[in-house]
Amino acid sequence: MSLYKQEFGQNFDLGFDLKNPPYLIDKSWHNDQCPSFYFKVGEQYYVLWVDYTDIEQREEETRRYVIVEATNEGANEEPEIYGATGEIVFECENYKRLHNFLQHTFR
Repeated sequence: MSLYKQEFGQNFDLGFDLKNPPYLIDKSWHNDQCPSFYFKVGEQYYVLWVDYTDIEQREEETRRYVIVEATNEGANEEPEIYGATGEIVFECENYKRLHNFLQHTFR
């Protein structure tokens, strides 16, 4: 079972298949507001936060998909990625826009 499903429930809908894009690494934690996934481009880490589809379930007034710059406070072999205070790089409500942004910006 995926980590995000363990932490946020079997029925949490990401709006996409986690296998696509395959480079997202699940770092979800139940103390966070929503599932999160990290990835690396060059030497920079990023965190993708995926909030609830239903705006009423969101704890803050944020878009459903938010990408922030992140830092690795661990080692390269065992990263500990934190993006809670990182600068927002991208945000949107639908996966199609997120997918296009990732394809054109980070790959």
